[in-house]
Amino acid sequence: MGKEGISTIILKKRLIFLFFIISLCMVLLICRLAWIQVVKAEDLQREAQEQWNRSIPVTALRGTIYDRHGRVLAGSATAETVVAIPQQIFDSRETARALAPVLDMEEGELEEILTRERALVYVKRKVDEEVAQKVRELDLAGIDFAKESKRFYPNENLASHVLGFAGVDQGLAGLEVYYEDELGGRDGRIIYQSDARGMQMPQGVQQYIPSEPGHDLVLTLDETIQFIVERELNKALMEYDAKNVMAIAVNPQTGEVLSIAKKPDYDPNNYLDYPEESWHITPIFATFEPGSTFKLVTLAASIEENLYNMEEDFYCSGSMNVAGSRIRCWTSHKGGHGSIDFLDVVKGSCNPGFITMGQRLGKEDLFKYIYAFGFGARTGIDLPGEGLGILFKPEQVGPVELATTSFGQGVSVTPIQQVMAVAAMANGGDLIKPYIVKEFRDADGNLVRESEAQVVREVLSGETSQMVSHIMEKVVSEGSGLNAYIDGYRVAGKTGTAQKVGGGGYLAGKNIMSFIGFAPAEDPQVLLFVAVDEPTKGSMWASQIAAPVFRSIMVDVLNYLDVPRESLEEDEIRTVRVPDLVGSSVDEASALLQDQGLLIKMVGEGDIITRQTPKPGAVVPLQTSILVYVSEEGKEVDKDGEEVLVPDLQGKSMREAGEILSWMGLRLNSFGTGVAVRQDPEAHTTAPRDTVVKVEFKSPAE
Repeated sequence: MGKEGISTIILKKRLIFLFFIISLCMVLLICRLAWIQVVKAEDLQREAQEQWNRSIPVTALRGTIYDRHGRVLAGSATAETVVAIPQQIFDSRETARALAPVLDMEEGELEEILTRERALVYVKRKVDEEVAQKVRELDLAGIDFAKESKRFYPNENLASHVLGFAGVDQGLAGLEVYYEDELGGRDGRIIYQSDARGMQMPQGVQQYIPSEPGHDLVLTLDETIQFIVERELNKALMEYDAKNVMAIAVNPQTGEVLSIAKKPDYDPNNYLDYPEESWHITPIFATFEPGSTFKLVTLAASIEENLYNMEEDFYCSGSMNVAGSRIRCWTSHKGGHGSIDFLDVVKGSCNPGFITMGQRLGKEDLFKYIYAFGFGARTGIDLPGEGLGILFKPEQVGPVELATTSFGQGVSVTPIQQVMAVAAMANGGDLIKPYIVKEFRDADGNLVRESEAQVVREVLSGETSQMVSHIMEKVVSEGSGLNAYIDGYRVAGKTGTAQKVGGGGYLAGKNIMSFIGFAPAEDPQVLLFVAVDEPTKGSMWASQIAAPVFRSIMVDVLNYLDVPRESLEEDEIRTVRVPDLVGSSVDEASALLQDQGLLIKMVGEGDIITRQTPKPGAVVPLQTSILVYVSEEGKEVDKDGEEVLVPDLQGKSMREAGEILSWMGLRLNSFGTGVAVRQDPEAHTTAPRDTVVKVEFKSPAE
């Protein structure tokens, strides 16, 4: 074979090899193309769309919160949020300079936001419409708007602790945070196509994914009852100069919460203007010694175990020796209650009598009922932050602990626990779970879910429940609860005075005055708990402070609910003869007036009463206020001196203010109506005799 033949063969081999290489490359390219076009097509398409598409969020409209009658308590409105697309902004410094005065922001802060490496950034959330319009007029490249939901509370402070508040993106307190999932809804988006520079493509596809509004909540709360409760709590806060006051009203048959309130409170529209501790729902969060209201547990347990006979004789000497410890009755200053029966033990809230009941029950049975009534466990109310309370552990309970627990000392409970325990005594014996959200509805008003009464357990028999109610009614009509008595209604209730604990012992002058009761006793419609925490004015007795607040609220609530009232003949209206209080101490006078169903209001500094009005012997209606002047040594007011001490008139009515000033040799110039809120000259300053004191009066609801 010649050279030409060899060259031809080599050339053919090279061509064949090249053909195979080219063929292999073609096969690989086809496989790669198939991989991209078929196997990875969907993923690559999605990634490409993500590069092309930009989106602006559309916040879901938050669900509305209504009271039980459909009145708006918390609502939402759409608001504009200024957003930026950094890739579309050509000069971030100039854009920041233009926006700064309109948005009331620093240029440096704005420039930092506008240069972030993100597809979209928030510049300022939920601006006013006027601000949004000014930004639009600037017509700045890369600046756009997103629709968001802005929360508002039309009644401002009303029910603020229950409602809580929502921040920029979610609920932060109260029902707003507890039901965030239901209220929040689902956000939507506006999607548009953009080029490599992030600019919107004029002919690009634009898509709107609508948001889904949150569910509406219909509460068991009644706006009118809430207003009544808060109005009276405001008045009590002012009159008694207390640290705080609180109340809970429920339907004892169903567990529906009609009102929860605490004063001072806050405006959820401007929640950042208030300290964080003011946001707490104190009536379900706080724990404290219940005092005498806890005696109802001992009473109910004794009746259920057939250990109570209201006609049985008992002698109270003013104290009782338990395992070497002397435990006093509140009447120890006057030698005790003396010879009484066990009905009077309850009516007079006699500590030794309740210790005897506790001893008869024994540790196991008493604590069995304490736990059965729900103490030591959360009630499960649908609000955040519920407290637990503190009880003695079984191994800690000796004779003294058993004795103190039987009359409400040494244990710690929450107001909502007390309320639901007494509700079981009122409704026939069932412990029920309290709840505050009645219905969940969608944006079209369709019912999504409905809450129902839940019985936790049966604690008492129906017969025991009726007997407890009957005895509690006697407490109000004849005993220490007379100042809660309401003509025409059968009211059942119990007072409670507890000294606060701190620093390893009881705190002097730090008391909580409470009253719990329900009406009508024969068919309870409303159960109400009222507590006044650390009052600094007035008599330090629950019958003089908490019971009148309870009565003021209950009268208006029963009238509002159209609960039938028994008609009374004129001779059935209860009256009382005013005792002589001059020369008595405030404590002695309070005890005497409690037994007669009269109230005491004081002016002056000291403990000995020197003057009073109405005068001794006057016949007045039940619950009349007896105005007294007190001094340290029982000295009369010096009306002949050139200078007199101006009294503190805050919280006093116009009649009371006029009477007090006349005692001091001063004159009244009044304007407004209601109770005194401001005066000139100020209290505790001196002024010449016959000085005119200007006093402004306002309704507590103003």
